[in-house]
Amino acid sequence: MKKVIYAMLSVCVAAVCIVLGSCSTGDSAAGAAAKLLGGSSEALLFLNCRAVSEDEIEFEFSRPVTIKSLVFEPVLGIDSIEEGSTVKVRINEIQKPGTGITAEILAEDQDKNSINVLVPFRTRNNRMPKLVINEICTEYYNAKAGKKEEYIEFKTKSAGNLGAMRVIINGNANAVKQTIYEFSPVEVKKDEYVVLHLRTFDRSSRDEYTDNLNVSGGVNASSEARDFWIPGETKLIHTPASAVYVLDQDDKALAAVMFSSDLSSWWAKDYLAETAEFLFKQGAWKSVDGKICGPAGAVNSAGATNSRTICRDETIEENSKTAAEWYITATSSATPGKPNNSKRYVPK
Repeated sequence: MKKVIYAMLSVCVAAVCIVLGSCSTGDSAAGAAAKLLGGSSEALLFLNCRAVSEDEIEFEFSRPVTIKSLVFEPVLGIDSIEEGSTVKVRINEIQKPGTGITAEILAEDQDKNSINVLVPFRTRNNRMPKLVINEICTEYYNAKAGKKEEYIEFKTKSAGNLGAMRVIINGNANAVKQTIYEFSPVEVKKDEYVVLHLRTFDRSSRDEYTDNLNVSGGVNASSEARDFWIPGETKLIHTPASAVYVLDQDDKALAAVMFSSDLSSWWAKDYLAETAEFLFKQGAWKSVDGKICGPAGAVNSAGATNSRTICRDETIEENSKTAAEWYITATSSATPGKPNNSKRYVPK
């Protein structure tokens, strides 16, 4: 989400600099114009936005500002605004956890430098459920009944709301720490299966945000689980190695798994080593001996296909957060949205 925000903000900042002539750096024409107008040639920057509680949102700037206007879409009532480098806004309408909101802000510093920002964010979700990554399908298959896409299956370990929960895949140098999906508000119960389908081949595929679990079409859709779909047909999960994990709004890892079909060489990828260190520090994934995950600490995914998926042993109640409880299920034993098949693949 941050990448999207920053890209949008870059456009906004550029637009303000052109219109107001008071946001440039150095001795450019815009900077000179700003000085003539009594302003500063140093750019006023918007840095970040986050919901710190159910009724408070913070907007961070590069220096203290006053707020000239602030509008939310959908409309939210505002109780108070505390100005400064970090602008604290208290709203008087509590939204569902993880509701998507857009804020349009016009701010000004003491030198009359102005910035107009359009920024999306999600309301605070303090009720994210405990969950585990339960099954991963890394390959698609062009079956007679229709194409079967890759997917990530989750199992909830407590009740809660999925709103603002982010799913990340690190398996490609061009998509490091890429948020592939961010959930909108939806209540879940303990022991529910949630399937995130990693591309959409069937036009009848629908996200199941209501209690009706028969809304979605698609070959891999399940009437016993919540199905969610990533639009388009771009491959998002990569082999021979990937890290899949879930983050909350504070960038805390809630669940993770690292896997590789080539345990001898995949560690050469710096982004995977960095991810392993991050997940270890977060207490989300480690090697069997309790250290930062090295090549031998990843789940061995060699032999995985669309019908032989990477599965967590559901008979193990205590999540070790290691490769010890993972296996490749037997041929034709993939179970999206259902309990994992205990039959295991045995290489010939």
